[in-house]
Amino acid sequence: MSDAETEVRAYTLRLELVDEPGELLRALRPVADHGGNLLSIFHERGNVTPRGHIPVEVDVEATPDRFERIIDDLREAGINVIQAGTERYSEEVTVVLSGHVIETDLSDTLSRIRGSTTATVTDLAVAATEGTADVSSARLGISAEAGTIEGVLELLRTVAAEKDLELIEPLPGGSRG
Repeated sequence: MSDAETEVRAYTLRLELVDEPGELLRALRPVADHGGNLLSIFHERGNVTPRGHIPVEVDVEATPDRFERIIDDLREAGINVIQAGTERYSEEVTVVLSGHVIETDLSDTLSRIRGSTTATVTDLAVAATEGTADVSSARLGISAEAGTIEGVLELLRTVAAEKDLELIEPLPGGSRG
């Protein structure tokens, strides 16, 4: 085996957990089962993802092979892995949709983004100051696989056009943060 295959590295896992007793322990079990060394846990219990789950960030040390087995076991257990290591979901943008966002089925819009398989909505804020049947807006934080953000923006342009919404896109060269 080469040094690259046996070298222990630090990795970050971003997970979405259901808010039920034992879910964090269930998510950590594959780390222990495959010899990963737990470095830190950031459990954002006060926040929820657009799917209503709890975002959790876990830093672990493991060899690349063990890390892959940890990821496989998490997915087999039905745990939503948002990011594994550094290659997945490495581009982030924030966009704003304005118009009848709620009335035109915001849930459908989010499902279409999630269905693209290259992106996930990591942050969502909705404003409807005059009620849900009037003009509303949604700020979406979107994380996408490296090199795919333009395709995600194209999808959002299509959805916005279909639903007669205004899409405010990030400035070229800008980043979220």
